Amino acid sequence: MDLIQGYHHSDDDDDAAASSPDSSPLRLSLPSKTSAPPVDETALALAAAGSTRSTSGPLDPTQHSVSFNPTYDQLWAPVQGPAPPSAGHTSSSIPQGFRNHKLGFVEDASIQPFLFDEQYNTFHRFGYATDPSGLHYVGDQTALSTNSALSVYNLPPHEQKRRRLEMKSKENDESAFDPEADNPATEDWLLKNRKSPWAGKKEVVQGELTEEQKKYAEEHAAKKAEKEGRAEGKEKTDLVVKSTFHGKEEKDYQGRSWIEPPKDAKASNDRCYIPKRCVHTWSGHTKGVSAIRFFPKHGHLLLSASMDTKIKIWDVFNSRKCMRTYMGHSKAVRDISFSNDGTKFLSAGYDKNIQYWDTETGKVISTFSTGKVPFVVKLNPDDDKQNILLAGMSDKKIVQWDINSGQITQEYDQHLGAVNTITFVDNNRRFVTSSDDKSLRVWEFGIPVVIKYISEPHMHSMPAISLHPNSNWLAAQSLDNQILIYSTKERFQLNKKKRFTGHIVAGYACQVNFSPDGRYVMSGDGEGKMWFWDWKSGKVNRTLKCHEQVCIGCEWHPLEQSKVATCSWDGTIKYWD
Repeated sequence: MDLIQGYHHSDDDDDAAASSPDSSPLRLSLPSKTSAPPVDETALALAAAGSTRSTSGPLDPTQHSVSFNPTYDQLWAPVQGPAPPSAGHTSSSIPQGFRNHKLGFVEDASIQPFLFDEQYNTFHRFGYATDPSGLHYVGDQTALSTNSALSVYNLPPHEQKRRRLEMKSKENDESAFDPEADNPATEDWLLKNRKSPWAGKKEVVQGELTEEQKKYAEEHAAKKAEKEGRAEGKEKTDLVVKSTFHGKEEKDYQGRSWIEPPKDAKASNDRCYIPKRCVHTWSGHTKGVSAIRFFPKHGHLLLSASMDTKIKIWDVFNSRKCMRTYMGHSKAVRDISFSNDGTKFLSAGYDKNIQYWDTETGKVISTFSTGKVPFVVKLNPDDDKQNILLAGMSDKKIVQWDINSGQITQEYDQHLGAVNTITFVDNNRRFVTSSDDKSLRVWEFGIPVVIKYISEPHMHSMPAISLHPNSNWLAAQSLDNQILIYSTKERFQLNKKKRFTGHIVAGYACQVNFSPDGRYVMSGDGEGKMWFWDWKSGKVNRTLKCHEQVCIGCEWHPLEQSKVATCSWDGTIKYWD
């Protein structure tokens, strides 16, 4: 140990000697040099930042090198979002040959069904949605900022807390049973039923009537007895209008009406297909069904008019049961027509009455009559003219009513026979009518002057007319067993190259209709068959044996585009897929 300390002291002495300025020479401070190559610190910082990013997302297909080991799912994940058909073209400079849409080229985007439904429902409820890239919002920017960019599936925390508290309080109310709460004369019953129309009111025992009240009651009773005595033995001629609801409840737990369409109702595909088999049969009418109509735009309900004087509405998507029966006509119902939103509809009967119904409640809003039988009823398709009613009558007239005032505002009187059809064309500025006088007449709406008269020696009566989805053509069911096609342009010419034949309809007013995409023409016939033709070639694609008697009506579903409803004089309605 002493030896070590000795070495230590000797080293200190040597250092002191060396550090003294007198004993050491003058040293110059030279810059340090290194043989290592220069390094770009900016690139190192960017690489370090990139290594910290999440490696779970899909790879960018434009990058040429990957700084980490990607998984199989990342390598083969589809590219999200639409892409132009060729590089170097923008949406405004795409050649015409590459376009599959009016605005350019549209390509399917890879997106999960749940995410698509979420954005679809969010857009229809709030007015905004996220595009497939997830970086931008489209739609109403004001609503976007107001709702903090929430979707229908993401509720804010305060809303979730409120719902939990309501559910908890409801469970506590149900678990706490109080026999006094079932007695309407107690305060507990008032507290429990505080939302009822009688909330805050107690049952009061009626005291004795005053002399004035007794006198009034006696006079009222005497008047009532006298009135009943006069009416005794007199036959009652007025028909009682009533409606019966057959569903479980008219409003669901959220307060939505039974006629509201389901939120997720949307077109299953863009292409229509001809049905092959019958999937359901509705049989509630006791006589033949004269007309059927799907609920506008969604088709979740089906309205049917029958010769048993009743109108029924059926569920299509869920239970497929009769939801409501409307009884207001004393004779067979000839025609029915929905309003644009489906909340109201018109019915025309052989009792010479036209009735305007509320679809939800089953009440008759208005009744119209000229003393003649109405054969067809239509509302003006314009949203701002839904209060205008047109009816083709048996006395050769088309009568126009204002539903709000109940007054006749116009009469179109040129036909020589009963009016069978009314079809609006040219953006609803004109309408075409057919009649038993074997002619077609075109009218300007609101002007009772014929602007085009179509009548040829070879023409037959046309009891059914339908408008093509592109609004350029009319299909008319002619009673010489063929379907004729007329243009809706200025001249309303007959298209001699297009006609559809093969079915037997002589003597029957069988409905003709188009598929929603316009690729097929369909019609019933007198033998209970349903015929499908190809629109372009005119060839018969398929024939279905639908009913035992005349197949009088046919309607293509507006959303489920491979499904068709048919009705017959045998009293049944069939649903085909």
